[in-house]
Amino acid sequence: MYLVTAQQMKNMDRMTIESFGIPGIVLMEAAGRGTVDAFFRHFPHIRQMKVGIAAGRGNNGGDGFVIARYLANRQIELAVFLLSKRERVQGDAAANLRLLDQMGVPVLEVPDVDGFKSHNDQIRQCDIWVDALLGTGLKSDVRGIFKEMIDFLNMLQKPIIAVDIPSGLDSDSGKPRGCCIKAAVTVTYGLPKIGQVMLPGAEFVGKLEVVDIGIPPAVVDEVGPKHHLLTQEMIKPSFKSRPLQSHKGTTGHLLVLGGSTGKTGAAVMTSRAAMRVGAGLVTLGIPKSLNMAMESQLTEVMTVPLPENTNQTLGLSAYDTIMSLLGSMKGLAIGPGLGSTKPTQNLVRRLIQTSPVPVVIDADGLNSLVGGLECLKDMKVPVVMTPHPGEMARLVGTTPMQVQQDRIREAHDFATSYKVYLVLKGARTVVAHPDGAVFINPTGNPGMASGGMGDVLTGMIAGLIVQGLSVGEAVNTGVYLHGFAADFLARTMGQVGFLASDVIEILPGQITGLEKSTPGQPTHPNAFIRTL
Repeated sequence: MYLVTAQQMKNMDRMTIESFGIPGIVLMEAAGRGTVDAFFRHFPHIRQMKVGIAAGRGNNGGDGFVIARYLANRQIELAVFLLSKRERVQGDAAANLRLLDQMGVPVLEVPDVDGFKSHNDQIRQCDIWVDALLGTGLKSDVRGIFKEMIDFLNMLQKPIIAVDIPSGLDSDSGKPRGCCIKAAVTVTYGLPKIGQVMLPGAEFVGKLEVVDIGIPPAVVDEVGPKHHLLTQEMIKPSFKSRPLQSHKGTTGHLLVLGGSTGKTGAAVMTSRAAMRVGAGLVTLGIPKSLNMAMESQLTEVMTVPLPENTNQTLGLSAYDTIMSLLGSMKGLAIGPGLGSTKPTQNLVRRLIQTSPVPVVIDADGLNSLVGGLECLKDMKVPVVMTPHPGEMARLVGTTPMQVQQDRIREAHDFATSYKVYLVLKGARTVVAHPDGAVFINPTGNPGMASGGMGDVLTGMIAGLIVQGLSVGEAVNTGVYLHGFAADFLARTMGQVGFLASDVIEILPGQITGLEKSTPGQPTHPNAFIRTL
């Protein structure tokens, strides 16, 4: 599903009007009608409620006037509060305001703070609200009468349905501009906006519905959005039925390089996660002195003892053996518990430059690249990097806080500069492809804030790659499935206390669940978008 910026959506509206001859007032009518349909679906007892409509003087307010007309036609008690002088309303919004006048629907002018205070009692009498104050084109912090109204409506703690976007929310970044409506439902038009699915924006949006207002597909294609929301429909094709003659040799062989003293568990989880997503064979390359311990923990996973340094870590002495092993492999995962000594760093960097198979890098593999990113310029195969914000900050020489300030830009710029697949982990994981495409993942929950979750994701992505998925498809699928499985655990076990190993154990069942579930139906708490 495409995600768009405010400017991209504005361009689509303009092109629809100019190139296809669909008047703006027709688009506004479709938006208002679709919102009312959503209104009745989410609030079936609306006939017993008084609806308040807070409207600005722009097109967002015009959508609110259309909504008021449809509600009035259904004999819903309502009150419209216009935060402007009537004469300042223009264009399609003014045309719809005149229709309300012709119907005898009262519209109360609230042009300033003094006027707002005089209407406080009438505002309190409404049971549910439509927020049609400010649209997606907000450029500055909310002030004056709009701030007064937004703060007051939030204080009332009554249900609010937002028109296109909660007023005060930056539609591109998902950050409140001074203050922001806290909506129970947001009905957005045409396509969802980036800020509606990123945090903290998603917390203000509530349930998100997308209304088709008649933007032609050709217009969407011409604008060419590069941001996407990962959805069940996108992921399901990754899991195809295997031919009857399939065997372990046809479902891929993965080499995992990981483990050092005190960190062997990470390599175990990566290896087992790869097998649980369907890899036919997994071999764990481990410092030879740790091999016996690994053999006692792993049954289905093979191990190979590698030449090691005196501190029980891997270095260039293991390079030739590893390259020999890769001759029969379909993928390489580097980093879980590997350690980041200087000899290990040298090994990691050289393998990235010479590996004949796709590489997935995590944890200490990423740490080994700090100060040595130039090795990425020489890679001959696709490379996937899966940093959390702290690791990302170390890679680019900044702070985790700065990374979190603009997660999409950080991921996009790194992926396109170094031509890698970059998975920036965290709430609303960002997946950036080397061609500039960016995918936002809606699955996952706070219960994943525990050790080993990243090791599991590394194994899942690598395990999908060796089965023959394209690297981009494997990355998107692994990220989505990882959170999808964790959402199942949050529902069945609770958000606190489930383990990374619990995620591994339920992966086969969750894959089956994705395959059999009906497209478009929410299968986890964060599958919050409904398209109308």
